[in-house]
Order: sequence, then structure tokens, then C-alpha cells
Amino acid sequence: MIFNNLFKNWNRKKLKDIRFDFLFENPVFDEYVCLDCETSGLNPKKDEILSIGAVHIKKNKILMRKTFNIFLKPSKNINPESIKIHHIRPIDLKNGQNPKEAIYQLLEFIGSRPIVGYYIKFDAAIISRYTKEFIGIKLPNETIEVSSMYYKTRKKSSDYQFIDLRFDTILKNLDIPALGKHDALNDAIMTSMIFLKLKNLTAAKTTFYTN
Repeated sequence: MIFNNLFKNWNRKKLKDIRFDFLFENPVFDEYVCLDCETSGLNPKKDEILSIGAVHIKKNKILMRKTFNIFLKPSKNINPESIKIHHIRPIDLKNGQNPKEAIYQLLEFIGSRPIVGYYIKFDAAIISRYTKEFIGIKLPNETIEVSSMYYKTRKKSSDYQFIDLRFDTILKNLDIPALGKHDALNDAIMTSMIFLKLKNLTAAKTTFYTN
């Protein structure tokens, strides 16, 4: 906790645009943002964000009126092979937002809330590359990884037992419906459902053990 506070204060001093100081405020209790990025590749140091989907979570509700869905205009043509993964075509990006404006809008949407996601460290790393360029700082928000939450709920016969952490497997085992279209917003919504299911499972177990 002490290290986190030191890093947060150090990061805050590097902020180049005071309009975004709200990122360092204390988050509202039991509010989160779940997000997903579709990217041109898997290297956060050089690949680009193509689309971002996000949704607000408040207590045990996904606020469907509070969604964020945006395409970003890439600086170069995307690899045709990557289209097979993210299904985003060049025509989809033709009217994409300028990356700087898109990231500014995203930061306004996130605020200081903790960010929930599936392999969220990747999303946070690639977003931080943009925020560092535009406002001088890495994304300061706490991140919550749903695959880690899921792993902790699985009963294991030994410490070496394999746990399948694939997204579709988690959905199936938690009895969460898969939304038809694969895109950033739908993935964020499904991840939100995973998070709430696991959050409630963990809370139920805690209540059971303390009673």
C-alpha cells in the first residue's frame, strides 16, 4: 500500500494536463469500469488500439446506459492477418476518432474508478503508452483481473492442477451467456457479468466462513 501511494504521487507529479488530475482522486466505493481493447497486435510497446469498449458497474449492476464504444484511426494500414482475430476491417476505421481525442474521452469515462478486465494488464499497458504521450503519465487506476478472481474460486486437488482460464471456458462454467457479436463493447459487457458473478460468489463464501 505504501509503495502504491508513493508511485501514485510520483506519477501525479508528471501529469502535464491538470484537467486530468481527477484520475488521482479517491474512487467512489463499489463503482468500477470494465473495458476491453481491440488492437493491431499483441505488443503493447508498438501495436495500436483499434477500438475500445467500456461499461460502468455500480454495486451489483451493469449500467447499460453508461457505455463507451469507439474506433480509433490507426497511423498505418492494419495487418490483414490480425483482422481474423479482431474482425475490424479498414472500412470500420475509416471514420475512426483521432487517438488523442479518443483517449481523452476514455479517461473522462473511466475517472478514478478501478478498471476491470480479462488480461487487463495488457489493456492498461497499451492505454498507458497513449496517456504517457498525451498527458505525461501512465494510467494510475487500480486494475482487477477477472481470470485471477476465477482461479481463486476453483477447487483444486493439488497446487499443480491445471485450471482452464480461457474466456469462453469461464463464461461456460459460470453459466453466463455469450453475446453473439465479438467486439470490444460486447467483450466488456461479458467481462462485467463475469466480475459480478465472481464478486458475489466471493462475498457469499466470506459470509459463510465468518458466520
